[in-house]
Amino acid sequence: MELDEALKKLSELELKMYAYGAASSSLYLDSVTVAPRDTAEGRGIALGALAKEEHALFACRETGELLDYLDSQKDRLEFKDKRRTEELKLSYDKISKIPADEYSEYVMAVNEASDVWHKAKEQNDFALFMPYLEKLVDYNRRFAGYYDSTKAPYDALLNEYERGVTMEYLDGFFAALRESIVPLIHKISQKEQPDTSFLHKKYPTEAQRRFSGYLMEVLGLDRGHCGIGETEHPFTLNFNNKDVRITTHYYENDIASSMYSVIHEGGHAKYELDISDDLQYTCLAGGVSMGIHESQSRFYENIIGRSLPFIKAIYPEMLSIFPEQLEGVGAEAFYRAVNKAEPSLIRTEADELTYPLHIMVRYEIEKKLISGTLEIKDVPEEWNRLYKEYLGIDVPDDRQGCLQDSHWSGGNFGYFPSYALGSAYGAQMLSKMQEDNDIWTGIEKGDLTAVSDWLKEKIHKYGSLLTPSEVLKNACGEFDPGFYTKYLTEKYSRLYGL
Repeated sequence: MELDEALKKLSELELKMYAYGAASSSLYLDSVTVAPRDTAEGRGIALGALAKEEHALFACRETGELLDYLDSQKDRLEFKDKRRTEELKLSYDKISKIPADEYSEYVMAVNEASDVWHKAKEQNDFALFMPYLEKLVDYNRRFAGYYDSTKAPYDALLNEYERGVTMEYLDGFFAALRESIVPLIHKISQKEQPDTSFLHKKYPTEAQRRFSGYLMEVLGLDRGHCGIGETEHPFTLNFNNKDVRITTHYYENDIASSMYSVIHEGGHAKYELDISDDLQYTCLAGGVSMGIHESQSRFYENIIGRSLPFIKAIYPEMLSIFPEQLEGVGAEAFYRAVNKAEPSLIRTEADELTYPLHIMVRYEIEKKLISGTLEIKDVPEEWNRLYKEYLGIDVPDDRQGCLQDSHWSGGNFGYFPSYALGSAYGAQMLSKMQEDNDIWTGIEKGDLTAVSDWLKEKIHKYGSLLTPSEVLKNACGEFDPGFYTKYLTEKYSRLYGL
């Protein structure tokens, strides 16, 4: 085989894989946004068939031979083609170990579990979801062995979301966070809390939809390439850098919920929309890791979106959309309200300071589930125990407890730590960004150009062309969690006059 012919075959393979992925993603997007509630069965059959075909295409002997040949010619490959080969070979070496029927059955199981999770959450019925969770945990234990049998199963799963991360590393990372965060939370608990009552007046859904459109405009999201939908648990789905979808969930008695969901998911969308054209329809076209991806969503949501300059910039429009609800409330009062630091039940609505503690709860439970030291039936009890221990609050029901997140119903075990790592990455990025630019003057005017341009140039445009550690180093140097604890300490000390 000639090198040019092999590269042509590689591109054909990637294009077919993109097509299968786009088809499956379309079915998923439909299922959690507009599909009638009792339509999971037929969709599961379609997803299972697609997964089987995709597995047959990618995990076959011919693909292995193609990747082996290209790997043998790596000294002759251009950098991008070398990276494509490396990434696909890593994936092939894992996926090819999973039997095709088992892979197809897993995809169908995820589809079914997602459907049941929605019903279980709505009905506050963990017992309904329990057998599906058990099945997905079993699958992920087996898959961890396929991925890398030399690692502890949970380490192998963590590696799927953030390459190189281990339980040993995360145990130290979270311990350091708790050491800094818990005393700060205790000090804040002794201080007077800001008024947040105006956040919970009635904010009509249609008005919130208009506000979401405005926020997307401020973020620089082109509605011609980025759509917005509504779902139970907000997420972002990317087809390519000309077609990204974000979702949100409107609560008429909580304006901050959808507001910060849109900004969070908008950060994910910015990343995908900024990836270079020449990487599209290759395996390098998506964000490089969930930790880096979450650094972008949480950067926009918290570092920018909860900053006083940003609130000041958008506040006139907020007042025009919600004049009755915000009557007599100034921008600074709104800023303090959306930064109130207080232990709470719901991860997605937690303040920046207590948020890592929510992640720690999930991390501890996942470790035990995958190792087999926690039975599925005991998840609610363990969840409630850890919330009491870490956040000092009682969980009233499973809807607001262990059923609140969609991740486990999607088989995403090992994902949650990425949120905390991403928050820490973002704080370090902010430090470097501020060295390079005066970003806050523009933000106060509603102009995020300096922020967006820096992130695009340092992170977004590369997609997966660089490894996660290379992306981080390129943007802000070797990772140091100290930037994160310093950021939190300074912000909340200033907010609460500590």
